[in-house]
Amino acid sequence: MARKVLVAILVLLVFLSVSAVPAKAETLENGGVIMQAFYWDVPGGGIWWDTIAQKIPDWASAGISAIWIPPASKGMSGGYSMGYDPYDYFDLGEYYQKGTVETRFGSKQELVNMINTAHSYGMKVIADIVINHRAGGDLEWNPFVNDYTWTDFSKVASGKYTANYLDFHPNEVKCCDEGTFGSYPDIAHEKSWDQYWLWASQESYAAYLRSIGIDAWRFDYVKGYGAWVVKDWLSWWGGWAVGEYWDTNVDALLNWAYNSNAKVFDFPLYYKMDEAFDNNNIPALVDALRYGQTVVSRDPFKAVTFVANHDTDIIWNKYPAYAFILTYEGQPVIFYRDYEEWLNKDRLRNLIWIHDHLAGGSTDIVYYDSDELIFVRNGYGDKPGLITYINLGSSKVGRWVYVPKFAGSCIHEYTGNLGGWVDKYVSSSGWVYLEAPAHDPANGQYGYSVWSYCGVG
Repeated sequence: MARKVLVAILVLLVFLSVSAVPAKAETLENGGVIMQAFYWDVPGGGIWWDTIAQKIPDWASAGISAIWIPPASKGMSGGYSMGYDPYDYFDLGEYYQKGTVETRFGSKQELVNMINTAHSYGMKVIADIVINHRAGGDLEWNPFVNDYTWTDFSKVASGKYTANYLDFHPNEVKCCDEGTFGSYPDIAHEKSWDQYWLWASQESYAAYLRSIGIDAWRFDYVKGYGAWVVKDWLSWWGGWAVGEYWDTNVDALLNWAYNSNAKVFDFPLYYKMDEAFDNNNIPALVDALRYGQTVVSRDPFKAVTFVANHDTDIIWNKYPAYAFILTYEGQPVIFYRDYEEWLNKDRLRNLIWIHDHLAGGSTDIVYYDSDELIFVRNGYGDKPGLITYINLGSSKVGRWVYVPKFAGSCIHEYTGNLGGWVDKYVSSSGWVYLEAPAHDPANGQYGYSVWSYCGVG
């Protein structure tokens, strides 16, 4: 019994040494961890901005650098809208229209209060920008389609960015652009009127969001319009930005990223992680990384990585996936429900700490098979680097691995997943025997270990 108590104390000590240390300032611009602060169909009734505000102190203490919030403008569905059907861009929950004053998420003042709370904790706020289409307009005769269309936006309560059929495709300029979303009217970004009200003026939607404290941008459905739109938006307003280019064609994603000056979500990596971690096919992931089939392997500074989001949640074996994105290259996003509801919050906080304090530099994969993956981050700046060992098997495993970066050094296991305080000494020739626990989250075995120099933090 005494031995069990001692082990429990050691586990507690290692956990406190890693996850209870105040987070250092890892900024959004320097690759800090992002929290997606919503999911599809969050509770209605105007409580969500207040809900986020209440979560911010915990997220800040965990090391989150920024929160990504849902589209804030009044949508066609009023109080039921998740914001992806924008009607009045300048109604953030202050005008009665579409059956409500507040949006699904709350009032404008509650939004501003939430943003101010985030800033008071040193966190940036990322707005979800939906400018491919509009929704909820009135019927009008449209000579370009010889029929009636829902393109009359003359009655928006804000009085700003009124629009008609000339502001959508097809029009007198061209039939179409890069893509449409469902049957929603497709905004004609080539029109100076639409540019003026969306981003290219001090009266624009972008200016309005800046005025309430928005710091950064997540652009929705960027396959639907030219990359030049985001590039021009950023030339006006600057700030960190990422685009949702939902595709597995890495060349297409990087082409968009380079032409827009924004980052891009790494959908190819997302699907490869599903193949690797849900189907015990780690070689498929390794091949994708080695042969440039993911954004992070081609240009990690353009890659925003994720395990789930409000649109797609196919990876069920999430612990190794989060261990991967929080210790590998790229900028990781944590999904609200994973952190708040579905996974062990302490495990995620621990991985965030590891990301912010240890995970720097280039990557070398030193071992893999169908169930195991071991890679080294080589360190950069004040991040010394690490060794991640992922095990998908039902039994504890160990390997002799060659890690010359750590030759002759003491290395410590920073997750506590091996059941206590574990240090190893790497031989002067660079060889060390490392272990990873079984993968059995139901019984508190999370299937990964992370190692770095002793005494960090």
